[in-house]
Amino acid sequence: MGFEQTQSGWLSTPLGQRCLETEQRLVRRALDRLFGEQLLQIGLWGDDQTFLPAARTQRAATIDWREGFHPDVLSHTDRLAIASDSVDVVLLPHTLELIASPHALLREVDRVLRADGHLVTLSFNAAGTWGLRHLLARDGYPRGHERLIRERRLRDWLELLSFEVGERERYLHTLPIERLAGFGARRNENWVGRWVPGFSGGYLLSAQKRVHPLTPIRPSWKRSRLKVVGGLVEPSTRVSQRRRM
Repeated sequence: MGFEQTQSGWLSTPLGQRCLETEQRLVRRALDRLFGEQLLQIGLWGDDQTFLPAARTQRAATIDWREGFHPDVLSHTDRLAIASDSVDVVLLPHTLELIASPHALLREVDRVLRADGHLVTLSFNAAGTWGLRHLLARDGYPRGHERLIRERRLRDWLELLSFEVGERERYLHTLPIERLAGFGARRNENWVGRWVPGFSGGYLLSAQKRVHPLTPIRPSWKRSRLKVVGGLVEPSTRVSQRRRM
């Protein structure tokens, strides 16, 4: 079974459908105030129209690295076939969990984003019951996910790249069990999210790329120029006094 069938299989379960519906709502809210010319979604989650209709940019496109998917651009994630400083918004829907080198992808995101561009990420929570289910599953959970990334670690990675982390939303306050999803009423899920916010299956992070301009420091010799008299450097007062003694 290819990864495309594996992913669509999990998303077709009651829990997967609830996950995707919640993520569509959260992404729509996050993108509602992000404008510009180009949005780039790296990694397909659902289909190519799951999130793109929420884009407020003039154009939106998808890029993926896997055979069997049908993105606008097929490219390696550690060498994106995208020009530098050409994208206003990047969306990563669980992409960092699905690739071998998330650090390399984040560096590429930093490269292609324009100054003050925005990054929106969706991730499953490495802590709690979702993290435990992932550790116990032979092929990860959901199947095919190489790792689950802790929120604090992702924040550290982004801050090292000079991103300013802003909005955070936690969601999926339910057990990672598909057959029980129908009994985990949304009312109970909302109650858990209100009183036990750390007990979540996923989180959304928004961050903004910050470029700090360099302020040149004038060399000290320019601030204290020596006077020139008749082609020779005029001696300082201290030297002149020493000679008269």
